[in-house]
Amino acid sequence: MSQDDPPSSLDEEGRASIARMFSGCAEVVGVDHVASVIAGGPTHSGDSQLVAYIGLEPSGKAHLAYILLADTIRNMLDEGVNVIILLADWHAWVNDKFDRDMDKITLAGEYMTEVFRALLGNPEEGEGSGQLRFLSASELMDSGKYWERVLHCSKNMSLSRVRRTFSIMGRDEDSSDHDLAAFYYPAMQAADIFELEVDIAFGGMDQRKAHMYMRDVADKYGWTKATCIHTPMLSGLKGTGGRMDSFDHKMSKSHPGNAILLHDSPESLREKMGEAFLEVGNPDSPVFEIARHIVLPKSGSIQVNPNPEYGEPSIWGDLQSFIDAVADGSVHPLDAKMAVADGLAEALAPVAEHFADKPELLSAMNQLTNSQ
Repeated sequence: MSQDDPPSSLDEEGRASIARMFSGCAEVVGVDHVASVIAGGPTHSGDSQLVAYIGLEPSGKAHLAYILLADTIRNMLDEGVNVIILLADWHAWVNDKFDRDMDKITLAGEYMTEVFRALLGNPEEGEGSGQLRFLSASELMDSGKYWERVLHCSKNMSLSRVRRTFSIMGRDEDSSDHDLAAFYYPAMQAADIFELEVDIAFGGMDQRKAHMYMRDVADKYGWTKATCIHTPMLSGLKGTGGRMDSFDHKMSKSHPGNAILLHDSPESLREKMGEAFLEVGNPDSPVFEIARHIVLPKSGSIQVNPNPEYGEPSIWGDLQSFIDAVADGSVHPLDAKMAVADGLAEALAPVAEHFADKPELLSAMNQLTNSQ
């Protein structure tokens, strides 16, 4: 985790609490705000309770990166943070999801709610300490102040500055000159943070530009700057494990053959992982990324079970040893892939169990996304 150094005024437990909350993050920006609250200062809203938020477009079926988000939510819930998941329905509409059919977007929002309940084990919901909240952007926008905030967040921001944030929508900078609504998207996302009076704004690393936009706005008006935390990005299965600022390599539900969906069966996981890119010795290969971020944290080990004629079973408790074993031939690359696939099947079992009780919702999402 990369982060600003928390103020030395924090006691050991305060620093440990921050470390636990943000342990799965690739980056923490502006940790001083959260640190000041833990040290006894006021939160954004003036209460004593920290509030965190993530905004997600209801735009399709969930993929593996949602586990990283859920793990960060769990870490914060365990530290007494109230966490808001904003179902960003109007943001999805602006971003042309489901052909701007709000009924379909709403259905996808209901599905997303159940995904996070499944990933988090149905946590207690409410506005209290350590509780989870689901809120739609439609509800948030009912506030008389919301659109005033959007205008404030738009004022004195150049079009070129806004264009540089378009990657948060999965668009390139030249994609939306024909679409004025797209230029309001970053201001809406910033307004969400200020309207909700959150202390922590989070998302994947692809949301960094939106959060930096929000912090620029806060500087202009002297508003409270939420601490911003970013989880790692998972590469698509056929990616090279490279790191590009455009995030063109990232796993995306828009390309299901290049992504692990949370509803993939064990057989599908093995098939997809069998075709996944694995560069021997490269820890950033997609197969090793999944082992690092999903399988090892969930299972504690990677269990390799080759065909008996090709070797003996083995168990690997740390990533580097596993990578080295593949590199020196102790573990065949295909056996390594199957071991990661089987570990994923175990990690995704709670999602399958949760949706087994909600077959109508999953069936509706399958129809909505033209999948089976």
